[in-house]
Amino acid sequence: MKTFTNAILISVFIYGLNNGPVFAQVQQKVQKIDALVHDANKLGLFNGNLLVEDNHKIIYRAALGFADASGRIPLTEQYRFHIGSIAKEFNAVGIMMLKEEGKLKLEDSVSKYLSELPAWASQIKIINLLQYTSGLPDVKWNSVNNDADNMADLLKVEKLDFEPGSSYAYNNNNVFLQRRIIEKITGLSFKEFVVQKLLKPCGMKTAIVDPDKQDQWIARAYDNNRKEDDLHVPISGWTALALDDFYKWANAITTFKLIGPESSRELLAVFGPNKQSGLGGGSMDGDQMVFHKHDGTARNYQALLISNALKGRTVILMTNNQQNNLYAIDASIQSILDGKPYVKIKKSVTANFSRQIEIMNGPQILAFYEKMKGEHGEEYNFDAESTLNEIGYMLMNRKKIDDAVLVFEYNTKLFPESGNVYDSLGEAYYAQGNKEKALQNYTRSLQLDPTNEVAKKVIAELNRK
Repeated sequence: MKTFTNAILISVFIYGLNNGPVFAQVQQKVQKIDALVHDANKLGLFNGNLLVEDNHKIIYRAALGFADASGRIPLTEQYRFHIGSIAKEFNAVGIMMLKEEGKLKLEDSVSKYLSELPAWASQIKIINLLQYTSGLPDVKWNSVNNDADNMADLLKVEKLDFEPGSSYAYNNNNVFLQRRIIEKITGLSFKEFVVQKLLKPCGMKTAIVDPDKQDQWIARAYDNNRKEDDLHVPISGWTALALDDFYKWANAITTFKLIGPESSRELLAVFGPNKQSGLGGGSMDGDQMVFHKHDGTARNYQALLISNALKGRTVILMTNNQQNNLYAIDASIQSILDGKPYVKIKKSVTANFSRQIEIMNGPQILAFYEKMKGEHGEEYNFDAESTLNEIGYMLMNRKKIDDAVLVFEYNTKLFPESGNVYDSLGEAYYAQGNKEKALQNYTRSLQLDPTNEVAKKVIAELNRK
């Protein structure tokens, strides 16, 4: 297969002697990654492009599947993808660049730069926009067609949903106003700012802001019924990337190419557990970036960036056919790179049985899970922690907290070495009001995964109470 051959050539080029023990280990990892993603592609579970770096060397890259819903045009690495919320990093970094230049302060009110907004803008600070704590309502996606429409809607807002800084709401009006502030200060359109101040300094030569149907080499997203998405996005400022430029952007974040460690640390600061900030999520050790994680979804586009600077490791996944499994694919790739057993990518239980699950209680869900596991274990994903974790969060979102606790507890028995499952159980106990059990499980999560910054913060909070 072409991608398999290319991947092997990459590792040969990097590691030289193809009979050395290091090369043999890398080659084995490459073969497993290649088999993993090709098997997923054959099941209709991954259509897209990916890149894997380990020990500061790119060892695998591939384009799998098709560029649009026709199923006739093969993807290549030239194709650019919308990356959803990861594109919000461009405005967040832009804000911090202006801060470092002394052109704004994070404590400045939004009204200082956008005086046309109603009186509530004086209550919102720029830091609130970065941390999604502004209290702004979300974009009216069903009626907004462009930036002017959205600004007109904001001018009609009489009051905020909550006092700025007091709560969290992940919505795109925070992003919209960041971009307008950048335009106000620089005198450039946000698109021009991204091109001149971000893309060019990073050597990103093919990235494109707000692609339309006239642009070439744009992967077109489509659903499982092969209905293609419209490329138009109601509000502007979304950068689409091909693999090479995405990799350059990931490196720019971890090496502080555009903003320094202090600014990066501020962009990683979150309002609370499992919340996002300007860079999504991650952690630093002093002035060194340790970990950076961000995912994004835009209709049927999905993307995931995982960078572990200590291991010299980056995984980039982009798809134009959403299957909600990029974290599962990354988890298997990480296991392969660490020389551990890994989980094959299979069909999602939650995606295919969510309606049945929604009417079940905790014990019924666990009985259903074991029955399906015995009868359909080869087809559906029962051998990964993600299945019960997803079900647990479905229950949390429906305020069925006791049932969620039961499901998460069962998951810790199935996957006792996973810090993530204990983190989820801790969150459920916290929501239940059982602070003692929450502390126990967050502590166990941190023992298993010392990079879990959320666990550190919750543990500190609980110990203060």
